[in-house]
Amino acid sequence: MTVSAYPRQIEDLLPRAAELVSALGFIPSENRLKNELNVGRPKAKAIRKALESEALPDPVSEADPVVSVAEPIADDVPVAEEASVLREEVADPGTSATSRSVASWPVLILALPAFAAVWSGWVGLGEMTGFGVVHPLPGIADGFSLNTAITLPIGVETYAAYALRVWLAGHGTRVARRFAKWSAIGSLVLGALGQVAYHHMEAAGVTHAPWQITTVVACLPVAVLGMGAALAHLNHDTRS
Repeated sequence: MTVSAYPRQIEDLLPRAAELVSALGFIPSENRLKNELNVGRPKAKAIRKALESEALPDPVSEADPVVSVAEPIADDVPVAEEASVLREEVADPGTSATSRSVASWPVLILALPAFAAVWSGWVGLGEMTGFGVVHPLPGIADGFSLNTAITLPIGVETYAAYALRVWLAGHGTRVARRFAKWSAIGSLVLGALGQVAYHHMEAAGVTHAPWQITTVVACLPVAVLGMGAALAHLNHDTRS
C-alpha cells in the first residue's frame, strides 16, 4: 500500500464524509468510512466522532435534512463487505495486529533425547521388577515373544501426554480438565520418581528392585489403563 507524502487532514475529509452521511441517511461505521475515504482506522474513528458530535451542513443541497446526532446510528454494511473489510484489516499490519503461531518442530528435537532416556530407564526398571520376555500366544505362535518391560514407557508416558493435551487444550468439560490436570501432574511426578529409582539402583549395582518398588511398578499398567478410560469418558460427557 502506497502512503502519500502529504496525508490528508481530517478537516479536508469532513466534507466528503458529510456527503456520505447525506447519501446514506445515517452516520456510517468506522469500517465504512475507512473504505469510502481510503483512510486508516485512527482517522476513520476521529471522523466518525466528529460526525457524531455536531450536525454537519449538507454540501450538496441546503434543502436536504441534516442527520441529527439524536437519531439512532445504523450500520447497513453488507455481510460480504464486512467480511472483505475484516480480511483487509488482518492483511494490513498497520491497522491490526496479526497473531503468529510459534513453530512446534523444536519439540520433536527436544523429545528425541528425552525419549531415549525415558525409554531405557523404564525398560531397565521393568526388568528389575520382574517384567521380561514372555510368549503371549502359546500353542498358536510359539515363536512369538514380547518383552513386557516396554509396556511401562508406553503406558505411563503416553497417558501423561494425553492428559496434558486435555488439560491445556481447554476443550473438554470442567470435570475432565480438572481430572486431566492432576493426573497429568501425578503421571509426570511418578515418571520422574521411576527414573530416579532406576538410576540409583543401577549405580548401586542392584539387579532386583525392593518389593515396595516392585509393587508400585507392577500396578502401573492397570493404573494407566483405568485413568485413560476414565479421562476419555469424562472428556466426552457433556453433562458436566
